Amino acid sequence: MSRPGAWTIANGFMCALFIFSAVVQVNDPDPWVWMPIYLAAAALCVAEIRRRTRWAAPLILVVVTVIWAGTIAPRVLGKVGFMEMFGAWEMKNLGIEEEREMYGLLIVAVWMAAVSWAAWQRRHLKSASTETQ
Repeated sequence: MSRPGAWTIANGFMCALFIFSAVVQVNDPDPWVWMPIYLAAAALCVAEIRRRTRWAAPLILVVVTVIWAGTIAPRVLGKVGFMEMFGAWEMKNLGIEEEREMYGLLIVAVWMAAVSWAAWQRRHLKSASTETQ
């Protein structure tokens, strides 16, 4: 059995991070809004570990999360200090909560963009290799 590569390990780590992010939403006032985003990202990480990801699925999540983060950004950028997010686990105020939410969405977006790119590359490399045979 071969050892998992760095990409597989990274996707396993991000999957665990997204599951943890979904679990901590249980105490949130609106968990049904946030949990699906994080669980969808976790599911796509599992698909990528198995190399079954279609490039469009994570790209849809990128679009959704970037637009959503963009709606939050005007309320928090320049109003809440970045390091205040890490001051305590509990929510100190709405600004800190929204800043955490915005950055959480951006983490999902960045990772899903990487997953989409990897899936796209894999598809094109596979099609190029079958054309040369």
